[in-house]
Amino acid sequence: MELSICLKALGDPTRLTIFQQLLIRKHCTRSLSRKLGISEPAISQHLKILHEAGMVYKEKYGYHMHYLPTQEAMDFLAVSFEQMRQASLAVDRNPRGCQCEFRRLREDEISKENAKKEIDVMRIAVTYENGQVFQHFGHTEQFKLYDVKDGVVTASKVVSAEGFGHGALAGFLRQCQADAVICGGIGGGAQSALAEAGIRLYAGIQGDADEAVAKLIAGTLAYEENPVCDHHGEHHHHGEDHGEHCDHEGHCCH
Repeated sequence: MELSICLKALGDPTRLTIFQQLLIRKHCTRSLSRKLGISEPAISQHLKILHEAGMVYKEKYGYHMHYLPTQEAMDFLAVSFEQMRQASLAVDRNPRGCQCEFRRLREDEISKENAKKEIDVMRIAVTYENGQVFQHFGHTEQFKLYDVKDGVVTASKVVSAEGFGHGALAGFLRQCQADAVICGGIGGGAQSALAEAGIRLYAGIQGDADEAVAKLIAGTLAYEENPVCDHHGEHHHHGEDHGEHCDHEGHCCH
């Protein structure tokens, strides 16, 4: 049975009344017509819809057809509404609100966290997972931020990107006051967004995040200057001069 069909059948006030009468005892069309003051043809049409929806069945007694609710329908409705009730009880009722509100609060939090960044500090953001450069820019759940002054890392911290989809990560990094980002695979849309945000991109990087930052500071980081990557997972080799490539299925994300 389908819940939408059952609810549609019961959605008409007259059919709902008929169904409720059948819950009390079985009726024929004539009996329902007299009880509800509705013509027999109209009653028959309503019963036909209920029958086709699996809500009632019919049995012949004497010269008349009598109708009763099906046990299957009763059990199905009971289980369906109980499942909805249980789902409602499991809903996250955290006062932080919906995802949009959560994202707004995170943006405010990020702005406050980074308000004290010094003008002469370069902040490098790295897509981050377990100490490594995460290979899917659009799916990264956290960044590690490095503050660099006079060629030395003066501070670092891991920040969550929860609540920000791939289309909003450039804005997230701008809120973090990032000057540069190191990542693995990245799509054209994200590259454009980073460029518009004034964030320098170092793509096609693999391995240890701390080492990648150290190499960038030293000027020895081999990266993709013009990364081109297909998010459908096709194999590409680019940046021949740098010897980097993206050859893992799904590593390139828009």
